[in-house]
Amino acid sequence: MLPFRLAGFALLLVSGAVAAEDWGDLDARIAKALPGVIELRHQIHQHPELGNREVQTAERIARRLRELGLEVQTGVAHTGVVGILRGGKPGPVVAIRAELDALPLTEQTGLPYASSVRAKDEGGDFRTRGKEVGVMHACGHDAHMAMALGVAEVLAARRDELPGTLKLIFQPAEEGPPLGESGGAKQMIEEGVLQNPAPAVIFGIHVTAGASGGFTLSRTRTTAAADTFVARIKGRQTHAAFPWTGIDPVPVAAQTILAWQTIPSRQSNLSVLPAPVISVGRIEAGDRHNIIPAEVRLEGSVRTVSDEQREDVLQRMRRTAEKIAEASGASAEVDYLPGNYRAGYNDTALVDRLLPVLESVSTVPVKVDSGTYGADDFAEYARQIPGIFMRMGVTPKALADKPVWPTHSPGFQVDDGALAVGIRALARMTLSYMQEH
Repeated sequence: MLPFRLAGFALLLVSGAVAAEDWGDLDARIAKALPGVIELRHQIHQHPELGNREVQTAERIARRLRELGLEVQTGVAHTGVVGILRGGKPGPVVAIRAELDALPLTEQTGLPYASSVRAKDEGGDFRTRGKEVGVMHACGHDAHMAMALGVAEVLAARRDELPGTLKLIFQPAEEGPPLGESGGAKQMIEEGVLQNPAPAVIFGIHVTAGASGGFTLSRTRTTAAADTFVARIKGRQTHAAFPWTGIDPVPVAAQTILAWQTIPSRQSNLSVLPAPVISVGRIEAGDRHNIIPAEVRLEGSVRTVSDEQREDVLQRMRRTAEKIAEASGASAEVDYLPGNYRAGYNDTALVDRLLPVLESVSTVPVKVDSGTYGADDFAEYARQIPGIFMRMGVTPKALADKPVWPTHSPGFQVDDGALAVGIRALARMTLSYMQEH
């Protein structure tokens, strides 16, 4: 039986290769569509909206999908949009995920289409919550939307020959919903985005600083789990001249921060998993220079690479803070905010099958690594169905030899030319998977 199966598999690959030749005009179609895709990205970039508030963005996306003749569903998980392109030939359903939301940042790129939008921040940042902030597509979600629409355009032009169904998922609140609200990938899944029709696989691209058009992906772990914590170290307020008459929470907080760093360096088995990352991003305490404060507040982020490591580290952090505080007569409370991210994984067999396709379109050799400490709720989809999540460099060539702003910074820029590479990668991966099945 083995030789017969191998022969059948070889025939499948050959037939897929022949079918791929039928789409030989794909690059020409992408080149023709690119100016409109770029213009659309600039419009989206200039009018960003925060999570669960992407009303105009969703309307723009839905309108374009209808223009292309796709079935459109709106209002999923608040503002999410789903587009369905049914091919003229039988085949599997392939999903592509893109994100709608922007970040509360004031843009500093100086680009002619830079955002000047301001909005009330309703997120988890205690410094800016309830205040008016700048809004910017600093994570490249505008590029993700534009590339997904580009794929829809080039495949819709030959839908009668498409051997399957393309499902485009435009998801709100990837960066997290407003405090007290639900949203993001979890809610999209709860509201049935992976049903009717049910995708067999899902693809996603995340743009990043790096060689324009170059891809990085992992055969296994893609992104880290990310948990936001708030720790309150409580003492007893007193005069700075007489610290023994109170309980000073400042040295307790300092000891706690340092002790937390022994969790990755001394308490984690680094021969089994990469180290977790514990970062304190904000410290707040005190009213005056000569008054010992009653409380120190610590806020930060924990990055872990598996569900098991995540639970272990969060427990260790809480126990460490409580015991150090207890030793000094203080107390400690460590809370984790809702809306955190779980670690993400690629489907190894799917990566091995489609890596040659990605290598054929990447502008530089594809880098295969062990994942990133960045977080993304694409992980929720990939926990339900096989998925590939990849990073693509988009640093403009004019900035290649200069200090580059990364994602989530006010100077982040996207090379418009890289959009063609992303469209080509997603379209060819989609066609390849459909043709093989």
